[in-house]
Amino acid sequence: MNSNVPAHYATSDEKTWAVMAHLSAASGYFIPFGNIFGPLLVWLLKKDESQVVAQHAKDSLNFHISMTIWIAIAGAASFALIGIPVLIALAILDIVATVIGTVKAANGERWKYPLTITFIK
Repeated sequence: MNSNVPAHYATSDEKTWAVMAHLSAASGYFIPFGNIFGPLLVWLLKKDESQVVAQHAKDSLNFHISMTIWIAIAGAASFALIGIPVLIALAILDIVATVIGTVKAANGERWKYPLTITFIK
C-alpha cells in the first residue's frame, strides 16, 4: 500500500479500526506492554477482514516492539549517562510518531514509522 493512499481507499469502518491500531498503543502508558498488546489485538481481530487495517496494525505493532527494544537499550546505557538523553528523545519520538500515525490513519493514509524493525511482515 502506498504511503499516500487517498482517503477514499479505506472505508469508514477500516479507518476507525486503523486509528484504533495506532491509538491503542497509548495503553502502554497504563498497562505494561499495552503498547504492544493493543496493536496486536487489532491485528489479530482484523487481519483476515481488512488488508488496510492489518497493515496499519502491523506498522504500529512493529514500531512499538522496536521502541520497546530501543528504550531497553537506552535504559541500560543510562548507567553511563548517555542513555538519559536518548531515553528522553525516544519517549518524545514515541508520542509524536503515534499521533502522526493515528492522524494519517484517520485520513485513510499509511505512514511509515521511523526506527522500525520489521518483525511482522
